[in-house]
Amino acid sequence: MANRSVTTESAPVRWLLIGLAIVILTLFLLLPLAAVFIEAFRRGSEVFIKALTEDAALSAIKLTLLAAGISVPLNTVFGLAAAWLITKFRFKGRSFLLSLIDLPFAVSPVIAGLVFVLLFGARGWFGPWLKANDIQIIFALPGIILATVFVTFPFVARELIPLMESQGSDQEEAAVTLGARGWQVFRHVTLPNIKWGLLYGILLCNARAMGEFGAVSVVSGHIRGKTNTLPLHVEVLYNEYQFSAAFACAALLALLALLTLGLKSLVEHLSGHSAKGH
Repeated sequence: MANRSVTTESAPVRWLLIGLAIVILTLFLLLPLAAVFIEAFRRGSEVFIKALTEDAALSAIKLTLLAAGISVPLNTVFGLAAAWLITKFRFKGRSFLLSLIDLPFAVSPVIAGLVFVLLFGARGWFGPWLKANDIQIIFALPGIILATVFVTFPFVARELIPLMESQGSDQEEAAVTLGARGWQVFRHVTLPNIKWGLLYGILLCNARAMGEFGAVSVVSGHIRGKTNTLPLHVEVLYNEYQFSAAFACAALLALLALLTLGLKSLVEHLSGHSAKGH
């Protein structure tokens, strides 16, 4: 039997939809991305490299990588634990926990940053105690990490929960019946089944961590060379009319995003082959 199309639209309609999608993607994605790289290299590669190697830029790059390097592992551990708890057990408050996990999606990052200022700022709830003990959270690295952890909170958990629910608990129960302990079950049964979903969630979490602006902007204090992450450094340079340097740093962020996209596509490809193999 010849293959039949599952759609009823005529060929002109399908080509019109495809063309419309291409035009929209070009206008709102490809052209802005191309403009970033064109502006970054407009004055030559020397200006580009100089913009990325000045002290303030290097500090911003290091701080961005540090914040992502701390927040992503923390949220990976939490995501695994939360997904395991929600999918393997039924308990009171399960729906409430799911709602809490989704909270960063519903709350503006700027509001999240203001909440941390209210809690840990000089005039915040814990501000006097922190000052008395010479602990600084707001306008320092701890505040940036807290803000980054909050906005990237759901990504790993939300990637794993539907995956683990669809897989069920039959394999884990069989392993327990055969005498495996909890850690052995997780290591040899659960983790191999969720590894691609876990990697996918980590990549999304890392991309958001490196590109976060709103919450980090509120808690950082914009101290140049100390608390400015790379997105904040781009804003500072642009406001100072250093357009070539601003676009150079923006191009670096875009390259990191493209690298993440490439890794994400690779994970999807490998997970698809893995699924076919089973």
